[in-house]
Amino acid sequence: MDESVDAPGRDDGPPGLDLGGLRTLLDRERPGLVAGPLTGRLIEGGRSNLTYAVGDGVHRWVVRRPPLGHVLATAHDMTREFTVISALHATPVPVPEAILLCDDTAVTGAPFYVMEYVDGVPYRSATELAPIGPERTRRVALALVDTLVDLHAVDPAAVGLAEFGRPDGFLERQLRRWGKQLAASRSRDLPGIDELAAALAARLPQSPAPTVVHGDYRLDNVLVGPDDTVRAVLDWEMSTLGDPLTDLGLLAMYSDRLPVKDSPVSNTREAPGHPDASELIERYATRSGRDVSQVAWYTAFAYFKLAVILEGIHYRFTLGQTVGAGFDRLGALTPVFIDQGLSALGTGR
Repeated sequence: MDESVDAPGRDDGPPGLDLGGLRTLLDRERPGLVAGPLTGRLIEGGRSNLTYAVGDGVHRWVVRRPPLGHVLATAHDMTREFTVISALHATPVPVPEAILLCDDTAVTGAPFYVMEYVDGVPYRSATELAPIGPERTRRVALALVDTLVDLHAVDPAAVGLAEFGRPDGFLERQLRRWGKQLAASRSRDLPGIDELAAALAARLPQSPAPTVVHGDYRLDNVLVGPDDTVRAVLDWEMSTLGDPLTDLGLLAMYSDRLPVKDSPVSNTREAPGHPDASELIERYATRSGRDVSQVAWYTAFAYFKLAVILEGIHYRFTLGQTVGAGFDRLGALTPVFIDQGLSALGTGR
């Protein structure tokens, strides 16, 4: 993360973060960790959980907490994120060190956790990738695939994650879950979304052996180092045990060309040198040995899931419960993702 935390913040911290309460907790639970007064700032770019860079003038950390206001059931689970990065820290999957989990909402208004601050760049758009050139862009995109293969190669039982999820019936439950998420935030007519959900349910593929699934795997959820390797995988709020091809479908979706100019949703496909989705899928298949013949279903499911997420964020925006810029544009993208999902299944409107 390249945001500085050296500039002083307000005594009580940015919205959603009480620096005084955080300092008191850290001094009690991790005595000696903090060397001076804490300053902090919201890291812009996130659309779900809030992420803050915090420092004491010598050390830096990151704090993650749920969004302000409207919170969907089962979403924004701080314990889940903390558990999975703790378990994966000793594996080939690069994750920040987990420092502290707090479920006491009195400290800063919501459950949160503290983790190591990792230097690196989260490339969020083709514009951000373009300056590093085609060769480096290609290396970064391929490194993203290779890291996903490494994640899916982890034995969940060997790292204490055997009970992290319920793989049986995973895809059916995912469809039900996202249907419920949609219902919780549905405040307007969304043509085609019910058709997409029904088509997905009618064409459920047979899942391969379960793995740890990230649930939101894309380039701007990792930090890339100057050597173009992935230094840390972030944002594990949707992680579980389940079908690994859901991660691949999401990555393929983010590697599609969107029919939207200057989309506020992360999409790096237009950067010179960026491999197309088919090449990334083939690399994953070769390195993992998995059958990817049904990847179109998983890509369509990714479009459905993103449509629901966008609608949930749009709903919070209409209630004035978002922090940061760019939320006003997301509602217009929901119909685009619905249509892309239908097209991926061959049932475009």
